Amino acid sequence: MHRPVTPMLATALTAVLAATALSACSDSGSDPDTVKVQFKKSTDAKNKIFDREMDAVKKEFEDKFPGKKVELIPVQVPDEQYYTKVQQMLRSPKTAPDLVYEDTFLINSDITAGLLTPLDDYLKDWKDWGRYVETAKTAAQGQDGKTYGIPDGTDTRGLWYNKELFEKAGLPAEWQPETWADVLDAARTVKRELPGVIPLNVYTGKPAGEAASMQGFEMLLYGTGEDPLYDPKAEKWVAGSQGFADALDFVHTVYNEGLGPEPQEALDPNIGTKVGTEWLPEGRLAIDLDGSWMSNNWLETGPRPWPEWTEVLGQAAMPTQHGQPPGRVSMSGGWAWSIPAKANNPDLAFEFMKVAQSRANNTRLTIANGQIAVREDVAADPDYQAYVPGVEFFTGLVEDTHYRPALPVYPQVSTAIQEAMEQVTTGDASAEEAAAGYDEQLDSITDGEVVEK
Repeated sequence: MHRPVTPMLATALTAVLAATALSACSDSGSDPDTVKVQFKKSTDAKNKIFDREMDAVKKEFEDKFPGKKVELIPVQVPDEQYYTKVQQMLRSPKTAPDLVYEDTFLINSDITAGLLTPLDDYLKDWKDWGRYVETAKTAAQGQDGKTYGIPDGTDTRGLWYNKELFEKAGLPAEWQPETWADVLDAARTVKRELPGVIPLNVYTGKPAGEAASMQGFEMLLYGTGEDPLYDPKAEKWVAGSQGFADALDFVHTVYNEGLGPEPQEALDPNIGTKVGTEWLPEGRLAIDLDGSWMSNNWLETGPRPWPEWTEVLGQAAMPTQHGQPPGRVSMSGGWAWSIPAKANNPDLAFEFMKVAQSRANNTRLTIANGQIAVREDVAADPDYQAYVPGVEFFTGLVEDTHYRPALPVYPQVSTAIQEAMEQVTTGDASAEEAAAGYDEQLDSITDGEVVEK
């Protein structure tokens, strides 16, 4: 049930909508009473969880603001295509939505391109902003110190493993590798003892996009030493590091020894869907280096309901290379709501965002997306704490997690990483050769702003 519009709320809403109408005048084709909201729709036709949650927010908003409408713009394409689609649409007031949902790693490149609106003037009057975890707030901040996005959740990463397959292979059901070598040794045991089972999945190559860079490579790289990708003190990107070559050599080992999927499968753009809805629930994959959200696939409302997963799968932290402190590593990212610079109804968009990000709705959306909470009140919510087995484990990894360098050139750096990974996956280059090629690209991408380690 929704609250009636009180006189005070009506006055405030009148002011908001008056400003919205003025903002909309920049484009005579826009409707000042309609807010356009763009988000990524799952490429799995069966996965309609986020769609349902957005429909619920739309109804609540329209009930709260009679006469105002929400036009939801779901875009059903793989991640990499979605990123391109978003940037294309943001460049024109004719195509720009009023509110856009995008991966936080793209925020700074969009800021530099002048595609997003700073939200600080809105946030200073929004009391809920004080409930967000400080580290999460930085995910959508520009180098100018302003905030350009409201994160709706974060994530962490670790190792999912099949305890039934481990038992058959003679491996322990309660498994916590201490080094990279322990991970590879377990994969080799599975390969030897369980023919037909994929021992280990590490996302790789350009088709996997950011999943390769972040879930795959950076989960390795950040276990090799401090600031291995970007040196914040020198304000330069890192080239020539042994850690970079070692991380590539791990990937090379996985695919050269046949410990991972066949290269053609690993380089399938839909590999993430296969892992979550086929390989893990069908017992075809023993170890998966992946995200905290994976169990979202197996809920009753997910694309591949699998109630037995809580008994079949275990979680382990990804160890550092040699077990050096802190002994484990994780990467965190997440998505955020932003208002495009060329939005026609920015004020109405922020009102929609406030509804979407209320405690109740953020709790539901966090659960629906299988994310880690970014609001302190949501993290303390009993529904969140109990929503899925394993949430406590993945929430605990936040203590030792890392965030990608939120800099404009990061997407290009990420692509260069994917290309180097693909070379060692297919055997077209050794780890040393691929690392040298990356260094050359890095020098070009950053205009020589690199530091050797």
